[in-house]
Amino acid sequence: MDTLDDYRHKIKVLLESFNLPKDEIESQIITDTEHDHYQITQVGWKNERRIYGCVLHIDIKDGKIWIQHNGTELDIADKLVKMSIPKNHIVIGFQSPFMRQYTEFAVA
Repeated sequence: MDTLDDYRHKIKVLLESFNLPKDEIESQIITDTEHDHYQITQVGWKNERRIYGCVLHIDIKDGKIWIQHNGTELDIADKLVKMSIPKNHIVIGFQSPFMRQYTEFAVA
């Protein structure tokens, strides 16, 4: 398996490992392997209020995994490292480009 296919597979495994609630708010795993966008979103109604939002958003760009948004309590980068993805192939995209230099992960 080449690196890109390996990353796609590991991201799917990561998303599917979430214990998504089964209530009136639907959690959806969205995978776009053609453009390499991966998300967990929530959609529905609760107490007559519309719920919609992205919980987790990961992209693959230029051979690196970009964590674009992490609305979970989990350290997604650490989970990816435990799946044998090198830290220099993970970008914490929700941090400013300036601050990324101070992490142990890729700058871009």
